[in-house]
Amino acid sequence: MTIFIPPEDIQRETQIPLSVDKSHYLISVLRSRAGDIVTVIDGRGKAYSAEIITVSDKKAFVKIVSEIAVDTESSFDLVLCQGILKGEKMDMVIQKTTELGIKEIIPIITERSVVRQTRKTDRWRKIAEEAAEQCGRAVIPVIHEPMEYGKVLSSLPVNHGFIFWEQGGQPLSEAFQKTNSQSLVPNPLFLFIGPEGGFTSEEVRLAEDKGLVRTTLGRRILRAETAAIAGVALIQFLFEDSKLKNR
Repeated sequence: MTIFIPPEDIQRETQIPLSVDKSHYLISVLRSRAGDIVTVIDGRGKAYSAEIITVSDKKAFVKIVSEIAVDTESSFDLVLCQGILKGEKMDMVIQKTTELGIKEIIPIITERSVVRQTRKTDRWRKIAEEAAEQCGRAVIPVIHEPMEYGKVLSSLPVNHGFIFWEQGGQPLSEAFQKTNSQSLVPNPLFLFIGPEGGFTSEEVRLAEDKGLVRTTLGRRILRAETAAIAGVALIQFLFEDSKLKNR
């Protein structure tokens, strides 16, 4: 099992108390005992082997044994700029794109956003933490507070990503080749996915003025949450495939 512990709490030769929910999972679900070994991540790229020292009815303590090597991160930073989705759809996007290796997620408020205010940022951060633990990542994606679409665009470097639009654009493979024309993917690489109603033509125009490449995931119109998950997975694949070809 992999457990996240904030870096400031990770101290060698010290017994580290686990949170109530993590203690409960170790004790009641996994039936862990003193002496068992778990993996601890600090959320910033480091991982450790840790021994469970004591287990009581509701509390578990671990001790860091040694630092261990992890190789689960992409060699480029992919940032998802996701139009805020309703209900559990956003939860799913956070969870699955974390598993796929996303580095940051910026929830964006667009012209067609139904959800324009939310208090779910802490919940999304918890989902990202649990997803990173589940898939063995040592890095937990940064989940930003929601931002207006225009403010996100204005803060971007030029020519650093894609915007998916259901009304048409270059096939993703061609768009990637254009971005990767010199065997270098811009880093960070930004991926824009709209909310349930998609982006407006004006929002797409503004994105293209910023150098984002308008692209599509095919002939069928995908749900926003499907587009986010598929887009991240395909870009990761295209990048890794191009790395192999350029060796």
